[in-house]
Amino acid sequence: MAQKLEATARTGRDNQRYGTQGERLVAGVVPLSADKTKVLLIQSTRRGGWVLPKGGWETDEGTAQEAACREAWEEAGIVCTVVKELGTIPDMRAPAELTSKAPKVAYQFYEVRVDREASEWPEKDKRGRQWMLYQQAKQALQPRPELLEALNRSTITK
Repeated sequence: MAQKLEATARTGRDNQRYGTQGERLVAGVVPLSADKTKVLLIQSTRRGGWVLPKGGWETDEGTAQEAACREAWEEAGIVCTVVKELGTIPDMRAPAELTSKAPKVAYQFYEVRVDREASEWPEKDKRGRQWMLYQQAKQALQPRPELLEALNRSTITK
């Protein structure tokens, strides 16, 4: 099925899916270069720093894979193809860090091939994007152990 590319990003959590333990279900991608030597990271809008493209799996999306590819488009401006499921990664934040605005999360990540990088995308004015070698990305993702775990599960050249 071809990926539908919307001109605007979805906002809010009205259509958010939740797991059996009340955790927010989030889908994300590890976008690798064709030679698997680099990963594409995006700037976080909330915390600053760099993150992997990810976001809520919504009720109108049939699969977490579909949600992950939508998030890749909205946040990073990439059209991608899933090449490997990286599995579920639990939320690694301490209980004191969880709030009603930032509830517990279960992440589902996919390694993707970048088929196209667009020059215009829904969150272009909110986020930068940058290709990084493994060591650069590892350093950038240190504050987010769940994202670093996703990177480490991918086939990027280390």
